[in-house]
Amino acid sequence: MTTEYEVSKQNKVRQLREKASYDRETVHAVLDAGLVAHVAFVQDGQPVVVPVLYGREDETVYLHGARKARVIRLLESTGTACINVTLLDGLVFARSAFASSMNYRSVTVFGKARLVDDIDDKKHALHIINEQAMPGRRADLRKSLENELKMTGVIAVDIESASAKISDKMPDDEDCDIDAPVWGGILPLESRFTTLQPDDLVKDGIEPSAALRAMEGKRL
Repeated sequence: MTTEYEVSKQNKVRQLREKASYDRETVHAVLDAGLVAHVAFVQDGQPVVVPVLYGREDETVYLHGARKARVIRLLESTGTACINVTLLDGLVFARSAFASSMNYRSVTVFGKARLVDDIDDKKHALHIINEQAMPGRRADLRKSLENELKMTGVIAVDIESASAKISDKMPDDEDCDIDAPVWGGILPLESRFTTLQPDDLVKDGIEPSAALRAMEGKRL
């Protein structure tokens, strides 16, 4: 397997090409840092985008939803998917509105979609998805009930092509704007977990597990 995804008409970044990357490790790093994927598909000739929980293992992205949800049903029937994950890292304040922008990490994935129906494969996929959002939490919980597994749909998307687009720079002002009496720079944005808050049903003496404590303050 090559270290980069092959560039094709499908995954080629056309705008701001200098920000593009087709490196597998870069793509995987952005996918692993995210929590929500936006999945695009066509229903009755109309475009639809749906946010879903997901998890990645090697070259497969697993998508989670209710078994009867349209995103699961339509991906199962069409057999193809386009997925985007974007993390916003800050605002870029240039000395003109045109040059102002955002810093971000973004990945778009294209691939074949298939329903994960085998019960053992579904359990494995759900574990991957759980670990993406709540690493280590599954060990604290009871086993899933058979009915819960039946009600849950999982789509596996085997990555055929992908591209990352990353912006992490200061403003790129036009020469004519450099001397303008306007402040320029960036305002970083951090997405991170804060402090655990117990619900009213937590019994005395029950404390969060080490896995949950490890998530406090974690930056995405």
